[in-house]
Amino acid sequence: MVRDIRFSTDARDFGYIAENIPCQDACPVHTNIPGYIRCIFENRNGRSYELNRMVNILPGVLGRICSRPCEARCRHGESDLGEPVKICHLKRAAADHKHAGHRISENLFAPSGKTVAVVGSGPSGLGAAHDLAALGHKVALYESMPRPGGMLMYGIPEFRLPRDLLMLEISNILRLGVVLHTGVAAGRDISLKDLLKKYDAVVLATGTLSPNELGIPGESLPGVLSGLDFMMRVNQGETPAVGERVAVIGDGFTAMDCARTCMRFGANEVTVNIRKTEEFMPVDEHEIFEAKFEKVKIIGLVNSVRILGKDRVEGIVFERNRLEFSRTGAGRDAVPISNSEFEVPCDTVIAAIGQNPATDFNDVKFKLDGHRIFTKKGTHATSVKNLFAAGDCNTGASTVIASIAQGRRCAHEVDALFAGRRRKTMLVRFEPAEQTGRQRAWDFIPPVPMPAADRSARLADYRNEVEQGFTPEQAFEESKRCYLCYLKYEINVDRCIYCFACIDVAPRDCIKMIHDVAIKPSGAYGDFVQTRDWTDVRAIAIDNKRCIRCGKCYEVCPTQCIHIIKTELIEQDLEA
Repeated sequence: MVRDIRFSTDARDFGYIAENIPCQDACPVHTNIPGYIRCIFENRNGRSYELNRMVNILPGVLGRICSRPCEARCRHGESDLGEPVKICHLKRAAADHKHAGHRISENLFAPSGKTVAVVGSGPSGLGAAHDLAALGHKVALYESMPRPGGMLMYGIPEFRLPRDLLMLEISNILRLGVVLHTGVAAGRDISLKDLLKKYDAVVLATGTLSPNELGIPGESLPGVLSGLDFMMRVNQGETPAVGERVAVIGDGFTAMDCARTCMRFGANEVTVNIRKTEEFMPVDEHEIFEAKFEKVKIIGLVNSVRILGKDRVEGIVFERNRLEFSRTGAGRDAVPISNSEFEVPCDTVIAAIGQNPATDFNDVKFKLDGHRIFTKKGTHATSVKNLFAAGDCNTGASTVIASIAQGRRCAHEVDALFAGRRRKTMLVRFEPAEQTGRQRAWDFIPPVPMPAADRSARLADYRNEVEQGFTPEQAFEESKRCYLCYLKYEINVDRCIYCFACIDVAPRDCIKMIHDVAIKPSGAYGDFVQTRDWTDVRAIAIDNKRCIRCGKCYEVCPTQCIHIIKTELIEQDLEA
């Protein structure tokens, strides 16, 4: 039992976190999700914001555009428990409702005298710049575009991400002393060789700026655009003429952004054409719903064959697909159906089928892994001394939150090079806790819907934000749905009298008679080895993977042998 606060680096405790706090484990930066949701419940929005910001650095931004890997793992979304908690919307609520005079917290190290150039100010570059500056290094941030933010600024439409909010959270990073150079492209305005001479280390965080091509006849016709180029033009203030009918090809977030943007630019018919079906799209259900609400049509099981037109686009020919099980058994493959071609009239074709990194730094030759920048296994170090790579240019196109995680990890690797050791580490923190007052009835609260602008308001101005955000009352109601999985309920076997009372009141099969506990190859605890034979019972134990923290067992235990322990994954400074 935990009597005082303690810390652990034991593999069994890290394994416990991964299995029992699945939302935090799914988050690439390991945000303390139960912790920040509990703060919202307690009306401590500033603290909730800081719990987010200390790891994901852009809470207000991510509260609007995060891909939400946490929600897919939320235990409230298990088949017998309902729907996931609106984790992302609560992140935004903390940012929206923190006090106007909220104080930003930073854990700053003494100046090191070392200098680092970060090339690219997208999510990965911002993550690297933030942590390098906080670790005491002088950071110069180079951005080829007029404003910082990378794809956050130029790839995502304003109706999803207001630019004043984005600039506010970027400014919080620049306030650490990061020197921003905009309109300066490495390889064009300044050579990579000169950067390596001028700075002690260089981090490439240049993203993926080279659009993939369809590779079909007619692709060079006027009226054929890449999704990336289209969104970048829009976000620089242009209003491209798209005509009445637009065919978007692709199934990701960029494809959906392009389609929804075209509806705002006067198109009457916009289709998103995908090779498989909606269930295989990498975007979430919410994004699909919003696009359909705005009258975007999703056409499944089609493959582009050729684009028609003489002087510009007049139409596109598709062929139909069918789904077959892949040879590996992992998912489905889209297989073209012979003699199934059909023609669709359109004025514009937008190909949003992904991008690759642009790695044309001619003055310094580094090893590539296909189109991506090669890094040594398990590191961010490239084949060139003191040159590092992070984010999409290293991994290929990913998500904003994954890119931030990459940038932060790269920063700590650079810091370790300078300091000769790691100066931060991850620990598991244990603290005794009391009952939370969480009521069983809260398990049946339906998800709070996100307030949104009506269709006419959305289409009236391209910049009108669609999602309006939770009110404080709505955020409080949604916060009650969280199971607070960071609370570990544990039975002291020395005081347990095997009365069975806890098992009788448990609403799920979460309290078990066990004979043993399996150990995984990593050293972490595995599943309980259960028994129904009383002569073989070695303990009654709470399976926290099944526990919904209703507290009923705690209330009925006659010997008070059940204890509650707040269990958190934290980042800790290491002493020299």
